[in-house]
Amino acid sequence: MPEIVNGNKPADGGHLIVESAHKAALLLENPTIAPYVRKFVCADEFLNGQERWVLWLEDAPPNVLRDCPGVLRRIEAVKQFRLASAKESTRRRAERPAMFDQIRQPTERYVLIPRHSSENRKYIPFAYFEPGIIIGDSCTAVPGATPYHFGVLTSEMHMAWVRQVCGRLKSDFRYSNKLVYNNFPWPQDLSDKHRATVEAAAQAVLDARAQFQGQTLADLYDPLAMPKALRDAHKALDKAVDKCYRSAPFTSERQRVEYLFELYQKLSAPLTAPARPRRRRAT
Repeated sequence: MPEIVNGNKPADGGHLIVESAHKAALLLENPTIAPYVRKFVCADEFLNGQERWVLWLEDAPPNVLRDCPGVLRRIEAVKQFRLASAKESTRRRAERPAMFDQIRQPTERYVLIPRHSSENRKYIPFAYFEPGIIIGDSCTAVPGATPYHFGVLTSEMHMAWVRQVCGRLKSDFRYSNKLVYNNFPWPQDLSDKHRATVEAAAQAVLDARAQFQGQTLADLYDPLAMPKALRDAHKALDKAVDKCYRSAPFTSERQRVEYLFELYQKLSAPLTAPARPRRRRAT
């Protein structure tokens, strides 16, 4: 399966982040920096449809930076913020204050997963983004995820696993790379027909969302306000994913969880070293 990665960590004191209200003024003072002001998506912006921007200066030529006094002031502020940090690793990053502390930006289209999401939602909203949109560390990304991967991840089967094994922030879901994604038992011996059915159903979910332009994902996935078209698309996707696991339908959350843990045990058993026999003490 595609590897999952954390988003990019700024550790910048907010100085590389450009709020929408300040974007126009920044570009007016520093017009040549425009190609390096990129859309920035964190969990809150993703779920609530807000816009935010970031100075993504990894490839910015030095002469461009030197011609932008407003940007240089921000970079100097990042340097001072990092130097004042109690963490040695953050202080070391003060040597390159124009860049994020930790850079993990996908180079191909990716599926974004918010690390925290309300437990009231039946499904955690996932979505595709192009590599030009910078992902923050309140999210994780699955670069190169196909429609099949997207379909399985946004299904009731995966959500049954999430609800059982994920961490919690108060009562909200805390989606973990190592605990949730890396341990998830994917369907085995998948046929081309089943894969194609999941891909078509996954696209239908995306198409159903697109019918409601201007609505946020928080609105669309509200348990009381979820549109019928989207709910029906998810039900069809759930059915398609279920058939990738077995032909008999699942009739309860417990059945799903029991099946997944049995499959997990089967898949992980070859990875577990056998116990060494205990030596007998000489008499």
